[in-house]
Amino acid sequence: MVFSLESFLDHLNKEKNYSSHTIIAYQNDIKSFINFNRNYLKDKSESEIEYTDIRSWIGVLSDQNLDHKTINRKISALKSYFKFLIKIGVRQDDPMKIHHTLKTAKRAMTPLSIQEMSLLLDGLDFPKTFQGMRDKLILELLYQTGMRRAELIQLQINDIDLNLKTVKVLGKRNKERLIPLTKSICDALDMYLRARRTCFTAETNQLFLNNKGNILYPQFVYNLVRKYLTQVTTKKQIGPHILRHTFATHMLEGGANLNATKELLGHSSLAATQVYTHSNIAALKKVYQNTHPRKNRKSN
Repeated sequence: MVFSLESFLDHLNKEKNYSSHTIIAYQNDIKSFINFNRNYLKDKSESEIEYTDIRSWIGVLSDQNLDHKTINRKISALKSYFKFLIKIGVRQDDPMKIHHTLKTAKRAMTPLSIQEMSLLLDGLDFPKTFQGMRDKLILELLYQTGMRRAELIQLQINDIDLNLKTVKVLGKRNKERLIPLTKSICDALDMYLRARRTCFTAETNQLFLNNKGNILYPQFVYNLVRKYLTQVTTKKQIGPHILRHTFATHMLEGGANLNATKELLGHSSLAATQVYTHSNIAALKKVYQNTHPRKNRKSN
């Protein structure tokens, strides 16, 4: 299976234009089944795998106390893999065609309030060091642009245009988009770049570096965001994505056009953006009551 897996990952990279982050996720999820096959199924060939084998794997994943969302993600990766095997002629049939997605409980993420964001960015005392400057800038960029964690990590210095006040972001499937920047964040970026040149002499175009001058990794950014958010909120679901969620919610509540917000977020469809219109029903009701022309009409 390893040979076909390498071909599949190459297919995702060259034909699907998936990001390296997505490809690694696919690789890890499919390797989970490969390890199961090796340990429990006596290393069946790819053409011999049956749906009963996959059901047994799902059972093992459930026994590991993985939630249904995680298991569904792994199954989705395996589905794509078997479709690829059919495409290249390794298999004639799809053993997963009768599989039904596991039900998941919908957990609505609650955005941070404007007051919480003000406390985070204006109320906390960040250290007057390179680390403190970098940490605050990361939080500002995630909230002011709505970019994803992976997008922030791979930012290059030349993606920033301080004159035009824009940042070029490489999103999913290598789709580029330009996001406008405020003057304040451009000033912060300028100060950060000066400090970065002073602290690190190594020639790298990567925008954000850790304390040792190395490229950031996903867990680093996750831990950084949690470190500061725990100081301003008691919400449980806190991480880089809540800042993206908060950006979208605050933009829409402030009157931003849904299509414009979609472009800023880098969504491929409006359906993905519309979820943020449901995040604060109280605010929507208030807008409705204040603007609908028949709001004061009494029924007969």
